[in-house]
Amino acid sequence: MATTDLRPAAEAGRADGGARPSPAAGTARRRIRPGRIAVNVVLLVISLLFVLPLVWMVFASFSSTASFELSVPSPPTLDNFHAILNTETTFRPLLNGLLLCGGATLLCVVTSILAAYPLSRYRSRLRRPFLYTVLFTTGLPITAVMIPVYSMFVQVELIDSMFATTLFLAASALPIGIWLMKNFMDGVPIVLEEAARIDGANAMQSLGRVVLPLMWPGVTVVTVFTFISMWGNFFVPFVLLLSPEKLPASVSVFTFLSAHDQTQYGQLAAFSLVYTLPVVMLYLLLTRKLGGGFALGGALKG
Repeated sequence: MATTDLRPAAEAGRADGGARPSPAAGTARRRIRPGRIAVNVVLLVISLLFVLPLVWMVFASFSSTASFELSVPSPPTLDNFHAILNTETTFRPLLNGLLLCGGATLLCVVTSILAAYPLSRYRSRLRRPFLYTVLFTTGLPITAVMIPVYSMFVQVELIDSMFATTLFLAASALPIGIWLMKNFMDGVPIVLEEAARIDGANAMQSLGRVVLPLMWPGVTVVTVFTFISMWGNFFVPFVLLLSPEKLPASVSVFTFLSAHDQTQYGQLAAFSLVYTLPVVMLYLLLTRKLGGGFALGGALKG
């Protein structure tokens, strides 16, 4: 019986590199659809609308003849920064803002953790109505409650108090803080906490040693979100604080504006750049935590 030698065919296949026939060029390369191009163009235009004010701020801060128009400084100068970098104009408002926003953020984050823990771990008839109430309060504009709050502050003699303003800022950010913290806490498996309970840990020890380390990226997100929302808050400190030496940077920035066309655009832009530094520094310090994710991959193995 005749046999067929397949070695020449195999050697020929190896000579060709053993590669399979490549798909047709039309199927390998996806054609760019006109709709996708239109969407990208629209997104590019929207991005430019957000970038242009930032570019103007950078250019104007280094220009001695800054105006409302966008122009490259020629030559660049640091005179605007020399004019604003003093105690009255910049350093004291920044310190006031850090005290207000930092204290309110710390208070809000700690309170949100303590409030979200029972909502995430225990079942109750009032749990769902309370969550709906929290969700409803997140949609209330701050201007809707400032009139009764201002009246209450006047009656109890808390107006022009940085401590009372800090408490109100923390209370105003508490609903969204509880809502976010509860959702992050739901992502931590309860079996890990039950294992800690078996080892003799109580509720607070389980929260501090098991739950919080695993949801630390979520705590970081709530911290950054809360601080940024308070750092740019103009209305609350403007209404509740009366003394100029107590005003934060979010209010003192308006001292550069004038109704008689005498606005110092260069100093305004320089102050705005300095004003953004605390937020940028906070993000850079916590960016490693933001990218860490939840370390639950190996917690449930075995």
